[in-house]
Amino acid sequence: MVSIQFLLCCSLVAILLALPAGAEDPYKFFTWNVTYGDIWPLGVKQQGILINGQFPGPQIDAVTNDNLIINVFNSLGEPFLISWSECIQQRRNSWQDGVYGTTCPIPPGRNFTYVLQVKDQIGSYYYFPSLAFHKAPPDDPRPLPSACRDFTVLAGDWFKANHTSLKAILDSGRNLPYPDGLLINGRGWNGNTFTVDQGRTYRFRISNVGLTQSINIRFEGHSMKLVEVEGSHTLQNTYSSLDVHLGQSYSVLVTADQPVRDYYIVVSSRFSTRCSQPQRRTPGGPTIQIDYSLNQARSIRWNLTASGPRPNPQGSYHYGMINTTRTIRLANSAPVINGKQRYAVNSIADFYKIPGVFSLGSIPDNPTFGGGYLQTSVMAANFRNYVEIVFENYENTVQSWHIDGYAFFVVGNSLTLRALQLSHPFFSSIHSPSSSPVLMDGGQWSSASRKGYNLRDTVARSTVQVYPNSWTAIYMALDNVGMWNIRSENWARQYLGQQFYLRVFSPANSWRTSTPSQERPPLRARQGPPDQAPLRDSSGYTHAHSLSISFSSGSSARAAFLLCLFGRGTMPKLSNNRGFSLSLSLSLSLSISLSLFLSPLVTQL
Repeated sequence: MVSIQFLLCCSLVAILLALPAGAEDPYKFFTWNVTYGDIWPLGVKQQGILINGQFPGPQIDAVTNDNLIINVFNSLGEPFLISWSECIQQRRNSWQDGVYGTTCPIPPGRNFTYVLQVKDQIGSYYYFPSLAFHKAPPDDPRPLPSACRDFTVLAGDWFKANHTSLKAILDSGRNLPYPDGLLINGRGWNGNTFTVDQGRTYRFRISNVGLTQSINIRFEGHSMKLVEVEGSHTLQNTYSSLDVHLGQSYSVLVTADQPVRDYYIVVSSRFSTRCSQPQRRTPGGPTIQIDYSLNQARSIRWNLTASGPRPNPQGSYHYGMINTTRTIRLANSAPVINGKQRYAVNSIADFYKIPGVFSLGSIPDNPTFGGGYLQTSVMAANFRNYVEIVFENYENTVQSWHIDGYAFFVVGNSLTLRALQLSHPFFSSIHSPSSSPVLMDGGQWSSASRKGYNLRDTVARSTVQVYPNSWTAIYMALDNVGMWNIRSENWARQYLGQQFYLRVFSPANSWRTSTPSQERPPLRARQGPPDQAPLRDSSGYTHAHSLSISFSSGSSARAAFLLCLFGRGTMPKLSNNRGFSLSLSLSLSLSISLSLFLSPLVTQL
């Protein structure tokens, strides 16, 4: 019997297991009731969010291309929204993504049915509530009756304060305190036991579902063989410990090849020296060593001989042989705006409640290195472009970035002198990169940095880390039309502005590229007469009390995006003519009662 020791952990709502199969596309139906309930994850009673009375919530086991019909009833006293963006790529369908801006929240006492398909995907993923720090971890059912079983390990940091208290801290312009502990599968120290048979091999599906902390996981006396990263089959390298950054998922094989007794599974915070000690000695792991983490990340490569769904299943192209059409450089920063802490991308802290308009191109392609300001951030992009995105981190903390709707190729990253100085006293006396024994570029990306890219066998994934004072580069094929969220996986930073939307546009009116937006829960406007001032986007569309718009897949994204941000009404209805006429009936109000839960900056208004 294997006993599990957790030193830290967090929250979330479930793991999605997608396995390949060759049958037709079946439908699976689920009904979930979301309620409050008392939980004791760290031995202290606190209010939690339950799904069908469970904490953590239910697990979904699916086969590649399955259709999932999930009817969610919101029995909370506040709006609720589930995001599937850590798992399902939502091919041609950003409307079901579950992030605010493309999907409206479910009002209290209402329900909404998600229609999802795990299209051409395998792997281990998770879903979560995406509003107001609602995140809570999912369950660990044992779905496989065979001898070699799967186990789910959902680990991350946890706060004893509830989500309203955490929001209040951030709204006041302060940073969150250090987490109170770590959870594994919703439980604290010694709260889980995995029973295994000697000599057999088991698959552990590991996700970091926390709010703020990178973690490291290790199995006492046992090694881990890495087999999958967010849907990519990997070279089966062996590790004694594994770094899992915010929002990331891994699958490892562990063989019970040691004498029969209890062994700890240890999860500890990464890049931090703050760590409580268990009752008995456990295997030590890395703490603040950044070079260790970077070398491990570079060792994770794609298994080119493995079968299964992948970003290019027909083999019509290789990611490293295509010329990129655009380079986008994104720099995170921590500006103080109006006397309060915010977090920004290229100097813009994303902000929902700006009246009247959002503009395509409102966020630049390159860092400005200027002062931060508030803006509803939407970047325009063209369908089927092939882009290079460079995440640049000029801060002293590890960043974790996620892109909805896509899997991207992680082609390069840097290790800087400053990063080494943060983790090793040995390097503190080194004053220039040229005198360092490690090849470095000073943390500044340039076109010359492409010479070090891995253009052969890097993994495709949806979440990537960026080390302190360093950069990470990705290649991404814009093959999924819609409005897609790009965000920090650190929820405090995301809540205070480190996110924006990428609007991928196609001029073709084709169901092959984008399905029409579906009916979603309406926003509940404040009491009183509606504000009749029209809303106008940068393309000249006017959104008044009622309107009719001719749209392609891209302009419908703009209309629905504005509807979600500013209005209330029924969703688009399609006529049968080739031009696809879009009709919306809106009751507009720029002061929305939901904004207390939807906008991190509402207290500024």
